[in-house]
Amino acid sequence: MLVQIVVMANMMSSLMHKQNPAAMGLYFSLFPVIMIIFAGTLMGWMWSVAIGLQKLVPPNVKMKVMKFKIFFFIPLVYIALISIFFIFAIDGHVMNNDQPGVMFFSSFAIIVPIHLFAMFCMFYSLYFVAKTFKTVELQRAVNFSDFLGDFFMIWFFPIGIWVIQPKINKMVNT
Repeated sequence: MLVQIVVMANMMSSLMHKQNPAAMGLYFSLFPVIMIIFAGTLMGWMWSVAIGLQKLVPPNVKMKVMKFKIFFFIPLVYIALISIFFIFAIDGHVMNNDQPGVMFFSSFAIIVPIHLFAMFCMFYSLYFVAKTFKTVELQRAVNFSDFLGDFFMIWFFPIGIWVIQPKINKMVNT
């Protein structure tokens, strides 16, 4: 995540100081790669928690695992497709000093609703992971107020993982 912040800061600095467009193209080409690595790490951890803890969920509690799996993969596909689009769009326009065409701007009419749906799917995945974690921890059905704190710790992944992962390790080892 720190690399992502540094690359974004360099990109913004280059934009503000109107530096070489080829250097900007390099930054814009690196950003999707960094985004995929960060998102892949987060999503891999979320999958391992949500699916890995299912065997520890009490038998009387029913979790909507199939719904989670569907909503989980939608953002993954979206991230991959938007990264490919981003690389080709930047490669064609920034590297060649071209002005973006109508097709470039009209594609955002498609991207924005899909992006909002992918965000919803991510929040549902966070919700499901937090609910699964708390259900296993308390060994009973839980409501949102029971796992609200865990939801925010998972949302703020780099901080929350240091609190949640040791608890998960304890649950799995007992």
